[in-house]
Amino acid sequence: MAVLERLFAVIEQRKGADPASSYTAKLLHRGPGKIAQKFGEEAVETIIAATSEGREELAAESADLLYHLLVLWAAHGLRPEEVWARLAAREGISGVSEKASRKGV
Repeated sequence: MAVLERLFAVIEQRKGADPASSYTAKLLHRGPGKIAQKFGEEAVETIIAATSEGREELAAESADLLYHLLVLWAAHGLRPEEVWARLAAREGISGVSEKASRKGV
C-alpha cells in the first residue's frame, strides 16, 4: 500500500495546481461528480479487461482505476488511512457477517 500512499501524496500536492499543467489538477478542478464519472468509466474498462483481455491490460486498467479512486478520495477529503482502518476492522470477519452488520447503517 506504500505506493498508493505515495501516489495519494502527489495527488494532494496537485490540489490548487494549474489544470492546464496537470491532469490531476484538471480532474480536481472539475469536481467530485466528474471524478466519479471518470472512475466509473475506468471501472468498466477494468471489467472489460478482466473478461476479454489479457493480464497486462487488466493490470494497466486496474492501475488507472486505483488512481481515479485516489483522486476521488482526495476530492472528498478522505485519507487512505481511513480506508485502511475500515479494512483492518473487517479482518477475520466473514464477508457474510460483515455485510449483515451494515444493514440499517
